[in-house]
Amino acid sequence: MLNKTLAQNLLQMAIDGGADFAELFVEKTGRNQIMMVNGELEKAVSGIDHGIGIRLLKGGQCLYNISNNLDEGSLIALMNDAVSALEGQASAKALKLHNQKALSSHPVVLKPLSVSKSDKAARLRLASNSAFAYDSRISQARLSLGEQETNILIANSDGQMIETERIYSRFSVEAVASSEHEKQTGHFAPGARRGYEFFRDLPVEDIARDAARMAVTMLDADLCPSGTMPVVIDNGFGGVIFHEACGHGLEATALARNASVFEGKLGQQVASHLVTAIDDATLPNEWGSLDIDDEGEIGRRNVLIENGILKGYLVDRHNGSKLGLSATGSARRQSYRYAPTSRMSNTFIDAGTTSPKAIIRQTPYGLYAKHMGGGSVDTASGEFNFSILEGYLIKDGQIDRPVRGATLIGKGSEVLMKIDQVGSNLALAQGMCGSISGQIQANVGQPMIRVSDLLVGGRAAR
Repeated sequence: MLNKTLAQNLLQMAIDGGADFAELFVEKTGRNQIMMVNGELEKAVSGIDHGIGIRLLKGGQCLYNISNNLDEGSLIALMNDAVSALEGQASAKALKLHNQKALSSHPVVLKPLSVSKSDKAARLRLASNSAFAYDSRISQARLSLGEQETNILIANSDGQMIETERIYSRFSVEAVASSEHEKQTGHFAPGARRGYEFFRDLPVEDIARDAARMAVTMLDADLCPSGTMPVVIDNGFGGVIFHEACGHGLEATALARNASVFEGKLGQQVASHLVTAIDDATLPNEWGSLDIDDEGEIGRRNVLIENGILKGYLVDRHNGSKLGLSATGSARRQSYRYAPTSRMSNTFIDAGTTSPKAIIRQTPYGLYAKHMGGGSVDTASGEFNFSILEGYLIKDGQIDRPVRGATLIGKGSEVLMKIDQVGSNLALAQGMCGSISGQIQANVGQPMIRVSDLLVGGRAAR
C-alpha cells in the first residue's frame, strides 16, 4: 500500500524536523450497502475510499494531516507541511522499518464484495416477507445489509511497519406496527467480523419475525407506570448503559481532559462486588475485535473492573503520555481522516452464576427491560436517559404484562453500585460508537442484571 523506502523517508523527515514520534496510517476501504423498504430495493451503493493520515507528536502537541493522494511528491509536501508546524530540536535518530503482518484470529470464507448484489437482495426480500407475514398490523419493514473490506498499513518512528485486513458484515431490520393512534418499532441489527458467510447463514426470516413480534407486542401494551423501582435489564444490548454511561469514562480520552468520574480511582471500589467488566478485542470474529489497534498495538483483553474494584483504563499512546499510562491496544479511528484515540472494542459486564429465571423469581415487583433502545448520556457525569424498546412489568416474581413508553434515568457510577443480581446468560450485541475519532464498530454486552432501584420514566395516556 506504501513503498517501504518512501515510508521510511517520510518518517525520517518527521524525526529530523523535531517530532518525538511520527506515524503513517494508510487505508483502503471498499464498502457495499443494500437497503430495502417493504420488499422493494431502495438503494444499492458501493464505493472505495483510500488515503493516508500523518500524525506527529511533540510533547503534549499532536499534529495531524491527511490526503487521498499517495503520490510520492504529494506525500513529501504533506510531511513538510506537518513538520513546519513543529517547534523543537531535530533528532539524530536513524530509522529502520521492520515489516510485519498482523496475525488474524478472524477467519473469512467469502469476501462480501465478491458476491452479487442480486443474491443479497433476494435474502433481504425473504426477511421482509417474513416480517409482513407475522401480523396484518405491520405497516413497514426496512432492511439493510452493510459490508466493508478494509486494508490498513501502519508505519511509525519506532520502526514498526505492519499491515492488517478487517472485514465486516451487518444485517439490520426494523419493523413498524401501526394502529389508528399508535406506532411501535421492533429492531435488530446483528453483525460480525466475517464475510458473506455471516449473512448467508444468518436466520434472517426469524430475526425479521422477531422484530415484528416486538413491534406488535408493544402496540398492544399498557403505558408504563413511573417511579423508582427494581429494574431487571436483559442481556445483549442491555449492555449499552454500561458502554455509554461508564465505559466512555474509562477511556484515556476522557481522563486526559478531567472529564471522567473514574479519574484517580484505580484500586477503589466503583461497582457492586458482583460486577466484573471487561474490554476484550481478542474474541474471534466479533464485531469490535482487533488484531491490532489503529496505532499498531496488538489487540488484547483488558479487565476494567474486577469484583467491583477498578483495575484499569483504556489507553492510547498520546493520552497515555499525558497520564503516565502505557497503551492498552485501545487506539481506534473511523478512517485515515481521524487521528486515533482510546476507544472500546467488545465491552461487557461478565457473566455471573444466577439463572435469569431465578432473577425474575426473586423480584416481587419491578420492570423487566427485555430490549433497550437509544438514549442520551453526559459522558463526564455518567448521567443517562435510555428508552426501552420492549418492556414488561414484574409482579410476584413473574413477568406480568407488556408496557410501553418506559425510560431509564440514572447515573452510571451509581447504577454500578446498585447491581444486586448478575445472571449467567452473557450475550453481546453490535453497535456503532461515536467519539472524537469518528464512528467505529463496537460490541456491548452483559448477562441479565438487576438494579435494586432505578428511576423509571413512564408516558402519560392520551
